Amino acid sequence: MAPLSAYLMEREAEIALARSAAPPAISKNATVLALAAHGYETAAKGGNGFVCVVARGWSAGSDDPDFWNPKLRAPICYNEAAARSQVPVLMGRTKLVIGGASRDQVFAALKTAYERGEQSRSEPGSMCYMMSKNGYLSEKDPHFKPHLMFFLPHTAPATWGAGLPGTPVLALEDAAAGETVFIVPVIRWSDGELASAGTH
Repeated sequence: MAPLSAYLMEREAEIALARSAAPPAISKNATVLALAAHGYETAAKGGNGFVCVVARGWSAGSDDPDFWNPKLRAPICYNEAAARSQVPVLMGRTKLVIGGASRDQVFAALKTAYERGEQSRSEPGSMCYMMSKNGYLSEKDPHFKPHLMFFLPHTAPATWGAGLPGTPVLALEDAAAGETVFIVPVIRWSDGELASAGTH
């Protein structure tokens, strides 16, 4: 892990980046979380149930090469259902990381929390927006593509046709959470600009 200061942002810039995850009609009245020295805290209170946040590298999978990359900034805006399960996971991971936990310790703690029922799994209707063109999602593909994500109890990706030739649906399987995350690309960024053909 780099020094914590490398992961921090100026507060107003982080709020703006977090809100860019979803169209303004959603994000302008969402609650926004921002990273501080002790973890994530509420930076702006909203009223529509959505929660926008800029995730850092440690929100990624256990084998992700960008797990400790201080450049990673992933704007996400969760709907109310997703926020109830995903935000506590993000905050828990962040607390462990700031406390000096290794990557293996982070995932061991998360697995234990699920097994003990201390961490709730995604409920029906859980989804999020990741439509910011200003994020930095990985060294390999910094801006990826605007997309929506849907969180379901673990299921075979093929049930959505995910990953098959010609389908736009992608999937990630989260063993610790016992869920499958489906990724559905969309054609526009959150500000309405058409994503370029090269993005897809």
